[in-house]
Amino acid sequence: MTTPKKKSKGIAKKLLHKYRLVILNEDTFEERVSFKLNRLNVFVFSTLLSLFLVGITTVIIAFTPLREYIPGYSSIQLKKQAAELTYKTDSMQQVLYFNDQYLSSIKRVLTGDLQIQQINKDSIIKTITEDPQNINFSPSKKDSILRDKVAKEDKYNVFEPSSNMITSVLFPPANGPISEGYNLKTKHYAVDIVVEENTPVKATAAGTVIFAEWTVETGFVIILEHHNNLISVYKHNASLIKQQGDLVKAGEVIAAAGSSGEYSTGPHIHFELWSNGYPINPTNFIDFE
Repeated sequence: MTTPKKKSKGIAKKLLHKYRLVILNEDTFEERVSFKLNRLNVFVFSTLLSLFLVGITTVIIAFTPLREYIPGYSSIQLKKQAAELTYKTDSMQQVLYFNDQYLSSIKRVLTGDLQIQQINKDSIIKTITEDPQNINFSPSKKDSILRDKVAKEDKYNVFEPSSNMITSVLFPPANGPISEGYNLKTKHYAVDIVVEENTPVKATAAGTVIFAEWTVETGFVIILEHHNNLISVYKHNASLIKQQGDLVKAGEVIAAAGSSGEYSTGPHIHFELWSNGYPINPTNFIDFE
């Protein structure tokens, strides 16, 4: 009767028993390649090869476009098209809803199905003529808030609203006191904003960099072109972040403030605005404080 110890020794002996794999030339029976193997090596190699294949397959499925060809995985393009169709469907539903409301209103007008409120004009006239002091002409709180909101929006709007113009909001390139303001008589078509060295200079609106170079008089200069023939100029910078041809967003950092150039007397931003070829006062549209 064999004991478990003898059985385990027999299994280990079988696993470690050496074999030789030989590749021969069929015509000359010349030995080309030979390998010394045992069952344990074959088992370990097969396991590692299986794990490697499983790992490679997982990587291909998870991180490469080849997963689109595997059944059960949807295409990225199909997902994008589905998302676009969802947005379009939602927009069409909104349009249909407003059209239904409009047609319903037109129908009520044509059929005369309207609720008419009767107003006693005589009582209104009598109240005004007899005791006009009872009428309160002062604006309400809601009206005052609305007027203040509209006034602030108009302050930062450099364009007159019209059918063929887009309203834009201008942001300050930096906040700080103004050492020298806009003056047509002295031909100072800018405002000088006092800032610390290397203060981020931000784009006043979205646009394209049309000039970004060094000049002797004004140091590092960057010029942006915006919509509606608006141009903004930033001079005396310590360094430039954007290059000519770059597209920038409103409020994006384009340079670092400094005191470069012969005409500079200290760290500041020389900021100009030009509309349709004419200089305009930036303080009429931007609050720098």
